[in-house]
Amino acid sequence: MRISRQLHEGRECLGIVEGTKARLTSDHAGLPTDLRELLQQVPDPFGALASAVRGSEPISLDDVALLAPIQKPGKILAIGLNYRAHAAETGREVSPHQIWFNKQRTCIAGPGEAIDKPVASDMVDYEGELVVVIGKRCRRVPAERAHEVIAGYMVGNDVSVRDWQRRTPTMQMGKSFDTHGPIGPWMVTPDDIKDPQDLTITTMVNGQQRQYASTSEMIHSVHQQIEHLTTAFTLEPGDLVFTGTPEGVGAAMEPPRFLKDGDVVRIEISGIGVLENPVIDEVARIVIE
Repeated sequence: MRISRQLHEGRECLGIVEGTKARLTSDHAGLPTDLRELLQQVPDPFGALASAVRGSEPISLDDVALLAPIQKPGKILAIGLNYRAHAAETGREVSPHQIWFNKQRTCIAGPGEAIDKPVASDMVDYEGELVVVIGKRCRRVPAERAHEVIAGYMVGNDVSVRDWQRRTPTMQMGKSFDTHGPIGPWMVTPDDIKDPQDLTITTMVNGQQRQYASTSEMIHSVHQQIEHLTTAFTLEPGDLVFTGTPEGVGAAMEPPRFLKDGDVVRIEISGIGVLENPVIDEVARIVIE
């Protein structure tokens, strides 16, 4: 099942994607319009969603604006240096421990939404990644049971402002600029993904391939990541886990090739879909609300 969130005729709603069309929930369905709320509030979220769209007229995806499936995740957790080739291209040694950092939830962007090239830096980079959506409140989950707490998978871009990232060991500032966490284009439930370690990630910038790898190359598997995180703290429905990026980032090229105004980043993960976002120069302004 591919669960989408979209804007259709001025109304936000969830839906189920079938090929090039989607069946959308109506206002009368009584379901949330955000996937995180669906996972948190509805006992049988996928069954309830399937029932809500059953019999509805399919709408072409060309007639909707796809949104980030989860607009305000509770937590965004991301692992660093989880592919050996990526660690090597950055000149870093592979750590015996998992390296984690947070991205602020205000970084979320949806399919087609612009990635801001901030005024504060010219060192903006892409990182194509498999993103895991947590579906159940959980703690101390062994790797062999981690599949029980996964709601689904999405494509993600861990956009990174490299100079800001390197200023502190936590990396949080350089990983959390607004719009620097695109996700989508929808969430694919685990029944459609036989093995999360058997997917292909391809990142293109302006039609040029920059990254191409299999998730089988992860140092720490998806399930091992969940085991590690839940050793320390509780994961909750709607939390997002960015599972690491393979080699081919712009910062590692000679010379480095960072994102600039007018670029288009296209990330495809087999079995899930395509996430594409343009890059635009940020309009600097003070915001106080």
